[in-house]
Amino acid sequence: MTDAASLALAHEPVPAEQVVSGSPSTGYAPLDEPADGGRAGELGVWEMTPGAMRDIEVDEVFLVIAGHATVEFVEPALPSIELRPGSIVRLEAGMSTVWTVTESLRKLFIAR
Repeated sequence: MTDAASLALAHEPVPAEQVVSGSPSTGYAPLDEPADGGRAGELGVWEMTPGAMRDIEVDEVFLVIAGHATVEFVEPALPSIELRPGSIVRLEAGMSTVWTVTESLRKLFIAR
């Protein structure tokens, strides 16, 4: 059994070219890696500390288990969404986003 909410994650600073504001860091732990070694079908836990960063998304579905954030969709231009525990979101590969985290955000994700 794994407790995704309290799983220890090693954090790294977000690369400078992605930082929009603050000094965010991210941490990640795979829970079940695909047999082919790729990201297809990967299950994991991801966390970001307060701050804002740009990202290009992969095809994934995630469930927020802790924290609070807003995701702005730059391309395609879609309405921003607010994330909080219980939020379930599907992202499509190639989406350009800006994540603004106000309380460390932790999510359980499945990437295809």
